Amino acid sequence: MPGALKSQLSRLDRNANASSRSWQFEFGSGSVSQFIINRFSHMNLTRHRSALAAGALLFALSNLHAEDWPSWRGPSHDGSRSGKNYPTQWSPSSAAWKVDLPGKGASCPIVWKDRIFLTSPDNGSDVVLALDLDGKRIWKTKLGKETPPKHRKLGTSSNASPVTDGTGLFVYFKSGTFAALEMNGKVRWKRNLAKEFGKQKLYWDQGSSPVVLGDLVILPRLHAGDSWVAGFDKATGKIRWKTERNISVPAENDNGYTTPIPVRHGNRDALLVWCSDHVTTYAADDGSLLWKCGGFNPRGMKLWPPIATPVVSGDIAVIPVGRDDRKQAEVHAVRLGGRGNVTKTHRLWQRDDFGVFAASPTAYDGRVYLLRNKGGVVCLDPASGKPFWEAEFPKAANAYYASPVVAGGILYAAREDGMVFAARVGKKFELLGQNDMGEQILASPVPFNGRLLIRTSKSLFCVK
Repeated sequence: MPGALKSQLSRLDRNANASSRSWQFEFGSGSVSQFIINRFSHMNLTRHRSALAAGALLFALSNLHAEDWPSWRGPSHDGSRSGKNYPTQWSPSSAAWKVDLPGKGASCPIVWKDRIFLTSPDNGSDVVLALDLDGKRIWKTKLGKETPPKHRKLGTSSNASPVTDGTGLFVYFKSGTFAALEMNGKVRWKRNLAKEFGKQKLYWDQGSSPVVLGDLVILPRLHAGDSWVAGFDKATGKIRWKTERNISVPAENDNGYTTPIPVRHGNRDALLVWCSDHVTTYAADDGSLLWKCGGFNPRGMKLWPPIATPVVSGDIAVIPVGRDDRKQAEVHAVRLGGRGNVTKTHRLWQRDDFGVFAASPTAYDGRVYLLRNKGGVVCLDPASGKPFWEAEFPKAANAYYASPVVAGGILYAAREDGMVFAARVGKKFELLGQNDMGEQILASPVPFNGRLLIRTSKSLFCVK
């Protein structure tokens, strides 16, 4: 079977199994019907079962929007998508449009149908904005008083990216404001977690984004205090379950900025969480701990805050450990599944010769891509940890805080000084463009429909 098809099927299976999530699928060239025919021709099913399954899949696909980007890491939760005609060279003056933003944020915009949504500070308030695909503002909703960032250069009060299931928006801010909005901007519910549970004890500013699974919106609260992961009812905002996650670790290793990753555990939806030198996986329906894995920091290194979120490729979770900014980075891999403590049974490999700091890895077409702190790129095999190749973007003094994305085989990497690189990846690395936006960038680019959204410290650009 061709590698590209295997990748598509793997991605389809992962999303299709998670039926309680918002359904998201991506297809390259060719019709959806032909893709389904090819899919079922490789299954050993009876004609009747094939017809039923194909009919069910066609029904589900009729309601899908292949170019939506509903959350921080996109429709497959791995920072990538298929597609074509994505841009490689542009300038601020050649952008399709540019919109001035009311404040600085590191949160990413999301895309659903004909709308773009993003969070921002605005004159001391936490706000949510909705734009059309031409950049015209549709509405703005204020949610309460902003809590200013602690760090002037890299910090913002709007770090968590919004998420949508197509019927509502879910947002979180440093202030503790956690809210659900209708798609027209009306507030469905709002609560303040800082007032309810106390301020988060973090060295940096809050960074974890909410995720949606079925009728719940999941949010972790990982810090040097009472830490937990909780499932909130999407309709009411009430806590349906809250699971403690308090692990004794060296200083700052419990300061979590990562976002949960939806995975499957048997026939159940689950969430993988990386923080405090441990990977833990929880059942989405009741928050019960399914399995945990340690062994990531046997030397007891301190000041290793988990900033980069892991990535899942097939049934393997690739875990960024340590910090590349201090030449202390590692990469580990764990096979999903198991019960209880799987430290001795499910750890696959680890590397201490490369790694990342703030930029989360991405997975595309069976390969995992790491963006190092100063622009090194590693393409590795998730099964073995062996690099297919290593490359490097042009050197500069600035680091990379935005996570890379891949769209149609093109990797986009945004450097903090505003330079956005485009490179063809896969079997080899080919630099295609370097594009200076002229403003600081902390947010990850967002690809959709042959276009790229780029959030800078002052503006939102759309390039194509």
